Amino acid sequence: MTLRIAVQMDPMESINIAGDSTFAILLGAQKRGHRLFHYSPEALNYADRRVWVEARPVTVQPVVGNHFRFDAPVKFDLGSDADVVLMRQDPPFDLGYITATHLLERIQGRTLVINDPASVRNAPEKVWVLDFARFMPPTLITRSIDEARAFLAEHDEIVVKPLHGNGGKAIFKIGGDGANLSSLMEVFNTAYREPHMVQAFLPGVAEGDKRIVFVDGEVVGAVNRIPGEGEIRSNLAVGGTAAKTELTQTERTICAAIGPELKKRGLFFVGIDVIGGEWLTEINVTSPTGIVAIDRFNGTDTPGLIWDRIEGKLS
Repeated sequence: MTLRIAVQMDPMESINIAGDSTFAILLGAQKRGHRLFHYSPEALNYADRRVWVEARPVTVQPVVGNHFRFDAPVKFDLGSDADVVLMRQDPPFDLGYITATHLLERIQGRTLVINDPASVRNAPEKVWVLDFARFMPPTLITRSIDEARAFLAEHDEIVVKPLHGNGGKAIFKIGGDGANLSSLMEVFNTAYREPHMVQAFLPGVAEGDKRIVFVDGEVVGAVNRIPGEGEIRSNLAVGGTAAKTELTQTERTICAAIGPELKKRGLFFVGIDVIGGEWLTEINVTSPTGIVAIDRFNGTDTPGLIWDRIEGKLS
C-alpha cells in the first residue's frame, strides 16, 4: 500500500539529519514508496468538521545541506486526504501545542494520528511521569522558595528545571550551601507561570542518562547519553555523547510497568529517561529522539519497525 503521510514538524531547514529521529522515520517511509507532506502546526485550520492545512509535498535524502526538496503547496484535508498524521514538532508544550492536539483530535476515526493527540495532551513529560513515582528520585513540584530550601536541606544537592522544558535546556544544579537557589527560583517564577520541578541530584548521571525507546508499547532499544566535560546534562543536543548499552533488571521492571499503559493510551512512539540504571526521570511523548544512535549501535532498523506497525494498524 502507498500511504499519504502528513508530518506536523519543525522547519525542515532546522533539523540535524545526522541524528534526527523524524528525518530517519521520513526516510524509512519514502523507501516504502509512501508520499510525504510537511506542514507546521501554525498551518492548522478548522471549519465544518474539517481540519486542513496548506502542506508541501516533500522528498528527503541523506545529504547534508541538501536533505529535502519541496514541491508546490497543496490544500490538504487531514481527515480525508491523509492516511497518517505524525505529530512530531518539538515542544514547548504551550497553548499552541495544546490547541494542535485539540484540532487533530477532530480527525480521529478517519485518520491515524501518532501519537494519539488527547493522550499527548494529557501526558506532559515531567507530569505524567508522576504516575510512576515509585521509580523516580525524590521529586518536588513547586513555585515556593521556602519549599525548595527545605527540599535542599533534606537532600543536600538538587536539580531545578522547568516543568515543561525540553532538550536539556535550563537545568541547574544547586549545591548543599544553597548559593543562588533563591535567585534561581525568582528567575523561574518570573519566566514561567507553572510550578517547577526540583529533584534530588543523582551522582549516577555522570555515567549516563539512558534513553529507552518504545514502539507500540514494546521496548525496541536504548542508548546511553554521557554528559560532556563539566556538564550534568547528557542530552545529545547539548553535547552529550551516545554509547551502546543494555537494560538493567530494574530498567526492565520499569519498562514492564510503563509499556502496557503506553499501548492503552495510543502513545505509539515514546522515549523514557533513566539515570543510574534505576531512576526514571521523564516520559517523552511529544517528539522523542534516539533511534538513529540506537540503530547505529545495534544494527537495527527502528524506522522500518515503526512503519511495519503503522501499516499493520491501517490494514
